[in-house]
Amino acid sequence: MEILLTLCIGGVGVLFLVLLTGIRFIPNNRIGIVEKRFGGKSLKSGLIALNGETGFQPQVLRGGLHYRMPVQYAVHIAPLVTITQGKVGYIFARDGAPLEPAQVLASNVTAHDFQDVTNFLKNGGQKGPQRLILREGTYAFNLMQFVVITEERVYSLPLSRDDTAVIVRMAEVIKERDGFRPVIIKDNDDEIGIVTVHDGSSLPQGEIIAPVVGDNPEKADEYHNKFQDADRFLKAGGMRGRQLQVLVEGTYYVNRLFATVEMIEKTVIDVGNVGVVVSYTGEQGADLSGTEYRHGELVTRGQRGVWSEALLPGKYPFNTYAGKVIPVPTTNFILKWIKNEVGSHNFDENLSEVALITKDAFEPTLPLSVVVHIDYKKAPLVIQRFGDIKKLVEQTLDPMVAAYFKNVAQTRTLIQLLQERSNIQQQSSLEMKTKFEHYNLELEEVLIGTPSSHAGDKQIETILTQLRQRQVAEEQVETYSQQEKAAVKERELREAESRAAMQGKMTEAELSITIQSNQGKAEYERSIQQAQQIRALAEAEAEKVARVGIAQALATEEQVRAYGGPQFQVTQQVLNRFAEAIQVSGVDVVPRVVVGGSNGENGGGQSANIMEALLTMLLSDRFGGLAKENESTQRSPDVEAMREKILKDMQKKDDKGESKKP
Repeated sequence: MEILLTLCIGGVGVLFLVLLTGIRFIPNNRIGIVEKRFGGKSLKSGLIALNGETGFQPQVLRGGLHYRMPVQYAVHIAPLVTITQGKVGYIFARDGAPLEPAQVLASNVTAHDFQDVTNFLKNGGQKGPQRLILREGTYAFNLMQFVVITEERVYSLPLSRDDTAVIVRMAEVIKERDGFRPVIIKDNDDEIGIVTVHDGSSLPQGEIIAPVVGDNPEKADEYHNKFQDADRFLKAGGMRGRQLQVLVEGTYYVNRLFATVEMIEKTVIDVGNVGVVVSYTGEQGADLSGTEYRHGELVTRGQRGVWSEALLPGKYPFNTYAGKVIPVPTTNFILKWIKNEVGSHNFDENLSEVALITKDAFEPTLPLSVVVHIDYKKAPLVIQRFGDIKKLVEQTLDPMVAAYFKNVAQTRTLIQLLQERSNIQQQSSLEMKTKFEHYNLELEEVLIGTPSSHAGDKQIETILTQLRQRQVAEEQVETYSQQEKAAVKERELREAESRAAMQGKMTEAELSITIQSNQGKAEYERSIQQAQQIRALAEAEAEKVARVGIAQALATEEQVRAYGGPQFQVTQQVLNRFAEAIQVSGVDVVPRVVVGGSNGENGGGQSANIMEALLTMLLSDRFGGLAKENESTQRSPDVEAMREKILKDMQKKDDKGESKKP
């Protein structure tokens, strides 16, 4: 009895101990994954027992005390899944529906809750790598169903070595693609992302790049927001392969198992250039080049072929896998047919001097440069016709220009070629302009250098030496001529300087001459006036004297008549003068002393005094004869006329005087 009681107590103790072993404590930063070892049906397929079968259960145990029947259940403690800031995690499902034959990643259209295994599996969740990725946060995943791969570690409960190897390989692939970080494109990097999708339907035959789909935000069920939602991308009809759509500046959380991103530089069209687009994708478009253009087709933007509109200067997120952009300079560029010299665009790096044969059998080489311009609207025509500018230069312009100048050289001698360079340059610019226009080019100018000889050929140098000597001689002649002119000019300069030095004196002399001339003129005028004045005074005086004389004559005539004749008048005057003279001089009329005196026998003795002599003269017959002669003398007509005029004037005055009397 005691033995039986002891056995019962021992059994109860053992049972109690066994029951105690079923209690599990799970920390809050851990989860418990339950594995049922027996007590139910076995799984027919899959890994997770959704209906209580033996195997791993879908639900996980969170932090706290949990009881599971010991021996029947095993609880595996696992960590919570943590995705750090700025990182992403990838999910691999061990159980679920199998993937389609062409399917790379499991769809998450209906099964996207990875923390609810039951819901995931019942809603059609697929096994394998998932299209959705994990963003920052902490997740309580059943790590038997889901393997989470992060940059720091792999969260999972290992099953076998093969399973572990698959997970490790997938982690390496993600790391190689830098898939644990989002795609970040900075604006100062001037880069774009070229996306290659690894899932979805294949491209049709003949296509090399997938078209743009699901880029309209208004269609929310198809808008994949730059490949960040793989299921919507595929729903919109997206296909695998390189995508025409590119990623520009921004941050993109792209599943790198679904799509990889390659960074390339933006297409930059510098100022002075345009970009002609040759598109490898798009629809076949109608030809826009016109009926006269037979060198290819031009299409509108977005269609396959050469776009009719070139890209203007700027930056473009152009997908270089979908086409290429050929830069075409729109500024003037120079093509140099000169060895070891190239222009800034390197279009002429394979050009060299043009070999000529002149009319006189010389063989010089001609260096030349051609300035060309391409209209930006005609740039697509040039590219469509030649492929690029360098091919245009080497395959068309080089032989055309060389042939033209060879023809020119054959019509001229070497000396003519040298001396007529300017004319040849102008003529070639005009004639070649039309030829360039035929190739949609604008010829601006042709610049011809100096012909030179080949190595070892001295004949051209001899000709040039002779020309130089001839030119030196001509220049010497011209120099001597100029020196002669300079000497003449120097002499003229010296004369001008001397003249300028004497200019003051000459000016003073001229002023003096002018003054003297003016003074002479004044003196002349003054003398004329004085002469006129003297003449007038003389005439007046003469008239006065004449008038006085006539008046005196008239008075004397009247007196003579009053005295009874002129002899009595003369006698009167003589006596008056004689009396006046005696009075003034004080001469005695009667001499105080008489020295001798007697009368002659014939009465011819001289008187002894003046009175006697005077009386004798007056009483002489000679005086009477004079009186008779005077009476017989006739008056001048002018005197008679003046006399009559004076008489008339005197009568008028007398008449006026009488009229004034009362």
